[in-house]
Order: sequence, then structure tokens, then C-alpha cells
Amino acid sequence: MDIEIQPERIEGCISARPSKSSMQRACAAALLHTGTTLLQHAGSSADEMAALNIIRQLGATVIQNKPQQYTITGNPWLQTDKMLSHTLNCGESGLALRMFTPIAALYSIPVTITGEGSLLQRPIDGMLQVLPSLGVAIHSDENKLPIVVKGPLIPNNLTIDGSMSSQYVTGLLIALGKSVRHTTTLTVKQLQSKPYIDLTLDVLSRFGYQIQSIQDGQFIINPMKSTPEMIEYTVEGDWSNAAFMLVAGAIGGTVTLHGLSIESKQGDKAIMGVLEQSNAQIQIDQNQITVSKPMDGLKPFTFDATDCPDLFPPLFALAANCQGTSTIKGVNRLLHKESNRAASLQAMGQALGIRIVIEENEMKIYGGKGIQGGKVNSFHDHRIAMAAAILALQAKDSIVIGNAEAVRKSYPDFFEDIRNIISTP
Repeated sequence: MDIEIQPERIEGCISARPSKSSMQRACAAALLHTGTTLLQHAGSSADEMAALNIIRQLGATVIQNKPQQYTITGNPWLQTDKMLSHTLNCGESGLALRMFTPIAALYSIPVTITGEGSLLQRPIDGMLQVLPSLGVAIHSDENKLPIVVKGPLIPNNLTIDGSMSSQYVTGLLIALGKSVRHTTTLTVKQLQSKPYIDLTLDVLSRFGYQIQSIQDGQFIINPMKSTPEMIEYTVEGDWSNAAFMLVAGAIGGTVTLHGLSIESKQGDKAIMGVLEQSNAQIQIDQNQITVSKPMDGLKPFTFDATDCPDLFPPLFALAANCQGTSTIKGVNRLLHKESNRAASLQAMGQALGIRIVIEENEMKIYGGKGIQGGKVNSFHDHRIAMAAAILALQAKDSIVIGNAEAVRKSYPDFFEDIRNIISTP
């Protein structure tokens, strides 16, 4: 599906989407909870639906009471007769793959894990190396999906390499936190994206997990404490997707987002510091944030996105509108996303007349030269499609986005929200 976005001034208010990172973690915790979870402000993106479907397959009962609300009754004793299927489909969700694989390894029968689209090409070396040391049999052809795991996982002290992704660490923390009977230590060397681990620990603490982060990369995992029969968990607003709308306000007018917590553990909240550095006008009120285009123009910025690589696409759009050269570090974190985002951003820059130079682990974007119209390819990557739409707001001509339906992965209502904030005379 192609979508054409015209250059427009924007002004309006929208509500932040639920955080899919928060919801997917809550789904995993609800599966293993001894009792019932009332999940409020739930999202409906493809990744979130994949998480709900996975916990159904693993034996949880999931009932949708009304839009954005589910009642989940878990399968805490890992009863295999409650499982609906021994095959889990993660869709295109990297978090679902890496988080639910160690959880599936808690079960005492073989479980096949597969996916769709670009996920079928992502490497799974980390799990193949780690899970056998926890007594788990795991098999894969050529280090790609599908994989078969067979537990039960046996917890013990563990040291792993965390340089590729923090998502493996999230899955291990959940699986070990559920299964330990005595204090266990997980040591992660070269831990990446620590803010996402902070989010994991925050979610798990609501479900009785007792995990301490005593220093960067070292976690003390204690047996779980008792919890109420009913846990109500409200999914917070998503900073990853909100970043695109906040950038839209900074480059094209004024946008107010409701439902974002400035106290959030989400790493992509770091977008606020970059917007401030770039001279955007920012107003923070109770439960809402307003970002506006500055009268004297946007200034170039320097930012290390190693711990929040999902910010690269919206930061690329911001940098293209700054008066000068901006530098974003952490390019090596872009290789194994829905696309190779370094290459995807380069291709989009070339199509729209935006100069980009990549030197080792840094991307330099030469802004302020104007953004050409034309057609760009999303490469079936939701964040590339959204970045193209934001760029179109200040382009010299319209931009046509190929495979724009990719936004359904995380933000199904993205283009509707864009239409709602376009300022009409």
C-alpha cells in the first residue's frame, strides 16, 4: 500500500498509544501469575496481538472485556494440558521471540517457535549459546527460525554476553525469576539498552518478582513473593511512537500528546533531551507534553542512541530539519531490526536529497538543505515508514511511502493521527 503525505503545517492534540514494550512484558508476567490480571489501556498493534496469542497458546485464558481491556488468567504451574498449541508464532516481534523463548523453556515438552517476515532472518545465536547451560535442549537450522526448545529450565548462576540485545536478558530475568528457589545471580557483560531492562524490572516488580540490579550488568534474583489474587496493570503511554509526533511538532507546528509519563522507565523518553538540545519549544503539564517549532530555527544536536536505537528514525527526521550537521551514535544497533535501518535511512536520505555520512558507529546528517519530495520505500519497517511521513510535513513536495502498511506492527492508527494534527485553514 502506498500513502502520499503532502507538506503541511500541523497543530493539534492526540493521545499517546499504549507502550507495546510495557504491554508485551505485562502479558508474559500475567501468563506466569498465580491469579488473574486485569490489563488496562492495552494496545492493538501486531506485536501486542502476537504477545496475547502466545500466552493463549501457553495456557493462559485471555478475555477481552472491552476495547483496551483484557482479563488474563495465567498458567503459573506450567500445565501442559492447558496449552492450546506447542507452536508459538511471534509474528515480526523481536521482543516476543527473545522474551518468550526462555519462558517456553520452562515447560517440560518441546515447543516450536517461529515467526514471519524479517524475523525469520534475524540471528538467534545468543539463545543457542545460553539456554543449554540452563539444562534446555534447543535446536535450530542455520541459527534462524524456527527453533525447538525443551525444558524444564534449571536455574543457576549465569554469565552471558549482552552485546547484541537486551531482549534476551528480559526473557532470562522472567524465566529465572519465576523458577528460582534460591538466590541466583545473572551477570550480563556489555549490557545494551539498559533502560529497557529497567522497564522489565519495573513491570516484574508489580507481579511479585524480587530482582535487584546491584550494578550495571549484574542482577540478584530472589524467589518471588506472594501477590494478590487480582493484579490490575495499566499499560503506560509509549515514548517510542510518541517520539515521531513530538518531532512532528518540533519541525512543523505544534503537537500536544496526552498520556505520557515523564517518570517513565522507557529509554525512548530520551527524545526530550534531544528536543531541548535542538532548541524546540517544550511545555510539560500534568499528563501532557507540548512541543512546538521554534521561531529562530532548530539547532543541530549530538546524541548517543546506543541504549535507545528505536529513536534513530525520528531523530533522522529531526536532524534533516536542523540548521547544521547532527551526529547520532550507535549505528551498530541498527543492523538487525525490521530492516537494516542504517541502510534504509541512507536510501531514504538519497531519495529525498538529505546527505548522510556513516563513519564507523556514527551517522552524520547534514540538515537545513531542504527536503525533496518523491517516493521512498519503507522496506516493510514501521519506523522507516513513520520517519518518511514526518519528513513529508516540511518537504518541498509530497512524499509517497511504499509499503506504508508496515506501521500496523506498532502504531496502526499512525496515519489517522497524522491527519488529525494537520492544521486546516
